Amino acid sequence: QVQLVESGGGLVQPGGSLRLSCAASGSIFRFNTMGWYRQAPGKQRELVAHITSGGSTNYADSVKGRFTISRDNAQSTVYLQMNSLKPEDTAVYYCNAYRPDVRGYDYWGQGTQVTVSS
Repeated sequence: QVQLVESGGGLVQPGGSLRLSCAASGSIFRFNTMGWYRQAPGKQRELVAHITSGGSTNYADSVKGRFTISRDNAQSTVYLQMNSLKPEDTAVYYCNAYRPDVRGYDYWGQGTQVTVSS
């Protein structure tokens, strides 16, 4: 069973930065595609960024140039560095582990709250 534990959320002022972490266990981490998603109140969950096992990255247009996803396979951890935060970035951020080559391999963390407000 794959377990994902997010940390690093909190309250930050507009223009500030946060780094989210997601520690994975119970899997061969280096084979996972890892993603960060977010869900704001009253809205659907949306992809923020993902990084493949080979290190390729993809970002939502709304965060390009401000957020950076990275992974440390030795630590089985994926990070999301968030800079120049805006109030519209306020949401619960979820970590996801996915393997397109393994049927049903799709796991989620419990989420961490990010609030951007002055």
